[in-house]
Amino acid sequence: MAGEVSPGEYKDVVLFLATAGIVVPLFRRWNISPILGFLGAGVVLGPFGLGALTSQFPWLAAVTVDNPDDIAQLAEFGVVFLLFMIGLELSWERLRLMRKYVFGLGGLQVALSTAAIAGAAMMLGQPAPAAAAIGAALALSSTAIVMPLLAESKRQHSQAGRATFAVLLFQDLAVAPILITLAVLGRQDGSDFDARDLLAFAPAVLGLLALFIVGRLALRPMLRSVAKAKSEELFMAASLLVVIGAGLLAAFTGVSMALGAFVAGLLLAETEYRHEVERTIEPFKGLLLGLFFVSIGIGLDLSRLIADPLPILGMALGLMLLTGSVVYGLGRLFGLKSKVALEAALLLSAGGEFAFVILDSAMNVGVVDQAVGQTILVASTLSMICIPVLALFGARAGGRAAAKPESIATEPEGEVPDSGAVLVIGYGRVGKLVSDMLSRHEVPWVGIERDPRLVESGRRVGAHIFFGDASRADFLRLCGLESARALIVTMDSPEGAEAVVATARELKPDLTIVARARDARHAKRLYDLGATDAVPETIEASLQLSEAALVDIGIPMGLVIASIHERRDEFRKELNRPESLGGRRRLRDRR
Repeated sequence: MAGEVSPGEYKDVVLFLATAGIVVPLFRRWNISPILGFLGAGVVLGPFGLGALTSQFPWLAAVTVDNPDDIAQLAEFGVVFLLFMIGLELSWERLRLMRKYVFGLGGLQVALSTAAIAGAAMMLGQPAPAAAAIGAALALSSTAIVMPLLAESKRQHSQAGRATFAVLLFQDLAVAPILITLAVLGRQDGSDFDARDLLAFAPAVLGLLALFIVGRLALRPMLRSVAKAKSEELFMAASLLVVIGAGLLAAFTGVSMALGAFVAGLLLAETEYRHEVERTIEPFKGLLLGLFFVSIGIGLDLSRLIADPLPILGMALGLMLLTGSVVYGLGRLFGLKSKVALEAALLLSAGGEFAFVILDSAMNVGVVDQAVGQTILVASTLSMICIPVLALFGARAGGRAAAKPESIATEPEGEVPDSGAVLVIGYGRVGKLVSDMLSRHEVPWVGIERDPRLVESGRRVGAHIFFGDASRADFLRLCGLESARALIVTMDSPEGAEAVVATARELKPDLTIVARARDARHAKRLYDLGATDAVPETIEASLQLSEAALVDIGIPMGLVIASIHERRDEFRKELNRPESLGGRRRLRDRR
């Protein structure tokens, strides 16, 4: 069987993995976005880069991409996974609060940019249907490039970041109606518009409705059943099934896969499995997005650019100026400050990945001429390559003014925020009592529990609790460890408590960590691992028994309480004496 495997069939995959292994560390060391590296690698490795020289230098075939169409098909999942992760960070309530910017600012941006670009295309000699298709394609910006750039610079929650996301979200919602409209425009019978043509939108609407209903009814029970199996592999399989299944269901009804995945993410955002799913999906999203950027670079036809550079460069520059001006004007109209509107305009001024989908569909149905469409795609790709540079200028232009999130509300009232809260690890009997005391003192808290039954019971009474493994660094970050006020470990597993304390202390050296210990020896280990305070069950039980007995036999309560506190302090000093610090250093060195 081994002899039947052809190494050449895996060459493109190996090239991509090698690119990822070289580009990401190198560009991060230079403090440059890896997106630029992936785009550049696609240009170099594609058929219009080194691939164009294989006839003169046959050995270059070993380091160039042979099947760009296959890569492009797989790369589409990068956008699907990105939209799913964006949905996870939102909720229906947050989306409702952003409706002014999603449907107001976003809707007007798509309409005005489409009209402006279509008008320019008609002035250049394109017929009205072709101009409309070109305008709709180029009016949509790149979610796949803009959102990761905002996340990397930690500006996704700034005023400009939220306004940009609102516009991008409406653009994604607009893709399906645009594609259906193109199909109507491309009818071969030449008949006039009929109101019955609106029925073409029915499958898309019904598909989204079905996805919403199925998601509401099935997602939480399915993940609960998988979580009870306590299998990492099974949970990963279920998470991938949700993303890909939702995308395929949406595509089957005429909606983009990315939009279907976004709806699935929204549905999961309100469940206790949100952070664990996000942690599971993140590596797949990163790899597939990298592949997407490589495929964009591969699509840049350098021969067209070299043969006719001025018109193509003019188109790219004109697109960015026209779209940027529309976004800036609308941003000011919607009350954004000048610097904030400028940053959003720079981020949204370039073309996007859906230009390839829309123009390809328009060329297939004969609405747009093939040569014209290919030239426009080159210009759009050039503008996309400029996005990281535009984002850098936008961040500098926005400055601190864009970092204040007050102007765009996204937090629903009554929701306990993950940031600035106390993390309670374990929601058994001890965890419930600790959480109750925090609530009585109006201290916000977030619970983390591995037992899905305890998570479900906590959610039923309104507890802000998530399913997941708190010993994983990435999961703790998603739950807000970096901004947490303290971390309280109430788990009854000594090994589990030690793993959580060690991970949390390594991630945040100044964090207050209070941990439940089984006995004095276990408390000593927790202190060595970095716990601020360790509470041994046996010692506390002994102190409580002593207090009750002394009071019952007539010793004044004030004296008893004072002596109990004094003895407790002695225990703590004994368990956390100076030699423990050396043990903590040795343990950290071994890690």
